[in-house]
Amino acid sequence: MDRENIRVCFWTSEPDFGEVLGRALGTGFSLCFETCDNKKMSCCDSEYDCVLLDLRDLPNGVEAPAGEDRIEKFRRTDFSPPIIVLLGDDDPALLRRLVEGGVYDVLINPPDIMELRMVLRRAHRLYQAETELRKLRAAKVSAHKFDDMVGFSENMQEAFTMARKVAPCDVNVMITGETGTGKSMMARALHRLSPRSSMPFVAFSCANLPEHLVEDELFGHEKGAFTGAMMMRRGRFEAADGGTLFLDEIGDLPLGLQSKLLRVLHDRTFERLGSNAQMTVDVRLVCATHRNLEEMVKKGEFREDLYYRLNVIQLHLPALRERSGGIVLLAHHLLQQINEEFGKKVTRFSRLALEAMDEYAWPGNVRELENAIRRAVVLAEGTVVEVWHLPLKMREGFDETQTARSYDDELRDFKRRLVIRTLQKCNGNKAETARALGLARGYLHRLIHDLKIQSEETTVTPGADNSMPRVM
Repeated sequence: MDRENIRVCFWTSEPDFGEVLGRALGTGFSLCFETCDNKKMSCCDSEYDCVLLDLRDLPNGVEAPAGEDRIEKFRRTDFSPPIIVLLGDDDPALLRRLVEGGVYDVLINPPDIMELRMVLRRAHRLYQAETELRKLRAAKVSAHKFDDMVGFSENMQEAFTMARKVAPCDVNVMITGETGTGKSMMARALHRLSPRSSMPFVAFSCANLPEHLVEDELFGHEKGAFTGAMMMRRGRFEAADGGTLFLDEIGDLPLGLQSKLLRVLHDRTFERLGSNAQMTVDVRLVCATHRNLEEMVKKGEFREDLYYRLNVIQLHLPALRERSGGIVLLAHHLLQQINEEFGKKVTRFSRLALEAMDEYAWPGNVRELENAIRRAVVLAEGTVVEVWHLPLKMREGFDETQTARSYDDELRDFKRRLVIRTLQKCNGNKAETARALGLARGYLHRLIHDLKIQSEETTVTPGADNSMPRVM
């Protein structure tokens, strides 16, 4: 079997050192060199598995922050490979900044070749795994998309299947579902995937408006039609001519206007307020409501003939609580989008956060979920959304003081006790501690920082229990 070939972009101020290092690494590694005075980073425009930055001695009096700026440029790319840094000495402050800046590992000059090979191979495997995961996620999202909408549950897929059949057909559509389920997004998707996509999409909500305002909005008026009508105004029907008119909350349309709307649907004509001249329009009507129109028809609150005119095709969008198995997947999809929008590095939810979201009723549906994740990403300080980052009403019963500790918490505590005990045993010597634990020295530094281990904790206290931690 052929050995893997790890492609390394090596940024250094000493090309000769890079050639020596390339020969020392041997087969299985391909180095492309970049000098630190090249600001374009041309060798990293192609795909590489790792980036190796030599920050030991920057030329011409350039200080360390220049190297950190270069790291930040790498990190701004859409999906940057892991970065390994070579440092001239063990500078804790600089090391902390590098780790916080997203560096994969840090090695002290001169690097141990065996350790460098191990770190590069480990970084390469990580990058391969992350690349494959991104592809799988993209494929999964693509398979569960309808235009800009994403739905992972079976009932959402059924709605998407119906929508794909309906979109190219020029028929009226009624979209039903609770507030926040994405009815307006579905209407826009139907328009974009229809033969009318090059023509206007006009939206109007009939909710909680007086009858005369709704009539004016839909049909427009002539100059002088009423007090304050200083000029002619086109209505929504005229604006949507040739395209799609989306009437949201059609169940709130006043009874007096329902007959006028029925006429437009029947013969495609209407008059502006204050005019007897008939206007002819060609629109596709898409309506939406969270109300039960059939019950309204029985009660005389909605015209039966209009209902059947509008309800040629009905698309129902299920509430979020009804999307079995889809909440967690949708939450991860939204997290990725919002994370990129805010330029943060929040990558996952804790177990308790996922459980809290999965058990919450979500009366506000997808809109409420999106707002909750947006809030959590803003509040998160690290890479994980914890349960306390969610709104209070969502985490009731999941407060960390009332819930059993998670596996992640237990594992973190075990690691912390293990590192502290080994540091104590090695009298605080980090090189010896790294060898004892079988870790790269740079990774140990990062672990100490991530676990928030203070120097005073590594001092052996006479009479204290310094035994190795046990798995409970």
